[in-house]
Amino acid sequence: MISASSLTKREIMDYIASATEMRSRNAPVNQYPGKTVVTMFYEPSTRTSCSFQAAAFKLGCNVINLTEKMSSVEKGESLEDTIRTLGFYGDAIVLRHPAKGSAYQAAAVSRVPIINAGDGNGEHPTQALLDIYTIYTELLNRGIDLDSSERDPIIITFVGDLKNGRTVHSLIRVLMHFPNLRFVYVSPGSLEMPDEIVSLISQTNRYEQNKRTSLEEAIRTTDVLYMTRIQKERFQNAEDFDSVNYCRLTRDTLQFAKEKMIIMHPLPRLDEISPDVDSDCRAVYFKQVENGLYIRMAILDRIFR
Repeated sequence: MISASSLTKREIMDYIASATEMRSRNAPVNQYPGKTVVTMFYEPSTRTSCSFQAAAFKLGCNVINLTEKMSSVEKGESLEDTIRTLGFYGDAIVLRHPAKGSAYQAAAVSRVPIINAGDGNGEHPTQALLDIYTIYTELLNRGIDLDSSERDPIIITFVGDLKNGRTVHSLIRVLMHFPNLRFVYVSPGSLEMPDEIVSLISQTNRYEQNKRTSLEEAIRTTDVLYMTRIQKERFQNAEDFDSVNYCRLTRDTLQFAKEKMIIMHPLPRLDEISPDVDSDCRAVYFKQVENGLYIRMAILDRIFR
């Protein structure tokens, strides 16, 4: 599980079905008591790290949890040597690393499956799966079938740091398996969607892409609003970060939105979503958190099956 680009439409739908089945069990299943999952995180994480650990426990797996500070990385050990070592102790490695392409680098030397839990500003394929699971189920609850070509176009608006937003980069690759979508981008000028993503979409000749200058302008026609934070850790200095003007979603902004719109965010958030939005029935970002558990159970199940 290195890149969302490797996922087929059938695999995506299978993950959605599997996560739905995992949710319906409502209890630990203990399918893989002989398996061990190693989580190796070179960057901080709450949801991805904890959900993979919880998913492993629910499936009956053992878990070894490591961070950069707890490992020989502090002594200068290379990524390759760390991965080679961990492969002797676990049956799968969940890796988060600050360098784009690091998951490929790890997979090249690993004797066990590598699951990319975020590689710098590259990709985050497991987040994309929980996001598509959320979009698919939430829209279906609102009477909208994401997989139907007989409906009106679904407008998906991405807001915030689109340059560094690895969750956005992976989700778009997954969304490109579904028909009749339009993508809208709202971001500061220095943090626009990378040319490689825009070009990838353009080459299909299937999806319209538009830029908007303000959230208020974009939200009126939006069906799925995907907010992201400005990623301070990707900036060279604090002054550049402080100079960025970002969009903020508030209760006042929502007065212009559709009643069936859904509001998503990969979290953590800073100030881009006001806390008073949390109680709005369109806010599903904490449902995303829960969905992450079931999708990651489905991922481990597929690996160990």
